[in-house]
Amino acid sequence: MDQINLYDAKTNLSSLVDRAASGEEVIIAKNGIPLAKLGPLPKQQEPRKPAHALGISYIAEDFDALDPEIAALFNDDTL
Repeated sequence: MDQINLYDAKTNLSSLVDRAASGEEVIIAKNGIPLAKLGPLPKQQEPRKPAHALGISYIAEDFDALDPEIAALFNDDTL
């Protein structure tokens, strides 16, 4: 487990994340005092499943169609 100072960690964050993703753990220190540990996350076993928390099962064809009344408000037109 390597220890790296905070300045170097900020400068090389991308490579440190790659090292962590490959399974390595890195200690980040400030003024020689260890403050944080960067390491791998556990692999997800299966893909995320949507919760359908709002109960939405479809989206209407005109969902993103322009509403003339709202467009008039933005264009400062009178209704």
